[in-house]
Amino acid sequence: MADLAPTAPAPTVDPRRAALDDPRLTAAGLLFEVTNGLAGQLASQISDAGVSMSEFEVLLRLSRSDGTRLRMSDLATQANLSSSGLTRLVDRLEARGLVARQACPSDGRGSFAVLSADGLELLLSIMPGHVALIDRWYTSTLPPEQLRQITAALRVVRAVVRPGAEAGA
Repeated sequence: MADLAPTAPAPTVDPRRAALDDPRLTAAGLLFEVTNGLAGQLASQISDAGVSMSEFEVLLRLSRSDGTRLRMSDLATQANLSSSGLTRLVDRLEARGLVARQACPSDGRGSFAVLSADGLELLLSIMPGHVALIDRWYTSTLPPEQLRQITAALRVVRAVVRPGAEAGA
């Protein structure tokens, strides 16, 4: 004899919930988790040297640029800062003797931020510990081929999301 008990209707599944399982969401989420985790691991070491993460990034970008200088507008783009935010940051670094400003000879309105000898010395004192932490928390966790691939992939994505990031480098 068949079961005559009424059956409950099947629960309705909201089709929009499929977006929550999208692998693109996972890829972006992992990238954010790794970025935030790595920044957290590095922040203390950089702070111990007496500079903020933003100041460190500016000093590092200048040190790795041709002539240890960048146009202020290019530096703002690379450091992901507004023009006024970069101006204030460079003011602080300049007051500490870590950078200097130079007028741009081809554009009277533009200027360069230039890494000073003291800025380079500070950066060089930070680098051994910084690179050791990067190796501990990132580069040593990947085989060389994967590290090469992820670096290449991140350059492709950066070119799309921050198109001016390589200007002046």
